[in-house]
Amino acid sequence: MRKRVTLKDIAKIAGVHVSTVSRALDSTARYSLTPEVVNRINSIASELGYEPNRVAYGLRTNRSMSIGIMIPDITDILFPPLIRGIESVLEPLGYTGILVNTDEDPERERHQIGVLRQHGVDGLISGAAHRDDPALLRVFEQGLPLVTMTRRLDNPKVPYVINDEEDGFRKIIAHLYSLGHREISFVSGPLNLSTGHMRLQAVKRNCASQGMELKSEDIVVANRFDESEGRRSTLDLLNSGSNATAIVCANDRLAIGAYAALREFGLSIPGDISVTGFNDNPLLEMIPPGLTTIRIHQFEAGATCARVLLQLLQALPPEKQGTVLPVKLICRESTGIRKLRD
Repeated sequence: MRKRVTLKDIAKIAGVHVSTVSRALDSTARYSLTPEVVNRINSIASELGYEPNRVAYGLRTNRSMSIGIMIPDITDILFPPLIRGIESVLEPLGYTGILVNTDEDPERERHQIGVLRQHGVDGLISGAAHRDDPALLRVFEQGLPLVTMTRRLDNPKVPYVINDEEDGFRKIIAHLYSLGHREISFVSGPLNLSTGHMRLQAVKRNCASQGMELKSEDIVVANRFDESEGRRSTLDLLNSGSNATAIVCANDRLAIGAYAALREFGLSIPGDISVTGFNDNPLLEMIPPGLTTIRIHQFEAGATCARVLLQLLQALPPEKQGTVLPVKLICRESTGIRKLRD
């Protein structure tokens, strides 16, 4: 059996102390060494086929080199690019992500956090945060490095990476206004989530800035950010006798549900009514008519979360408590010039 390569073997060839090899191979400790030394030692380790002993490393450093990643819906195509962004930063540094799904259930979230703590994760990235989230607040108060992804807690001390909801809906409302739309309806996400609350407030503010009134009867709050709730919410609007010529949806999945409801009513998009979304999920261009939406930086959001978490793991304060990523309006065929409704 081939003998396992040790730190001593690498140190002997490199002509340095074992502690220097240990620091060079540890992404959190190599800052004290010159890049030349780090590169030489890592090159020797690679040539020898060195594989770190994670158990021994964990006992020595009290680190598992694993990160918990929480998402609210494992079936949502929004999350794979986010997770790949996280991996792009953490994997080269030797970290492994442990993915768990909460199903937007607070009890399941508490259980999954417990599972991650039992595995000894060094930190946590949560894309499943609620505005008032006792389980995540407890994690934060206990000192486990935590970053929330695409959502935020009401507690401003918890680091977060979100998208520019305000600018996104400024672009959407301005686009619809330019097409002649003056009466819109809004399908909101759940208000216990920052994405639901912030997007509703952004739509209200930007309608007001264009001189349009968004009446309470023109707002339906979905229970979930999914297609079935988009359909249900849109049917509620249509059955109420809404005169809106455009339906703004808080995300793309709600908008796809709105498509289904409008077709049930025999209404064409955008001939009878325009529809918009938010996120620019993959494959939207292949669902006719192509959805006008806001493109967010999914991969970059995940990568940014990982970089912020690394700062916290090194006991460094993040450059800023909250990061707001820019967004872009993507115009497709689901929006058109306003036509008078009968």
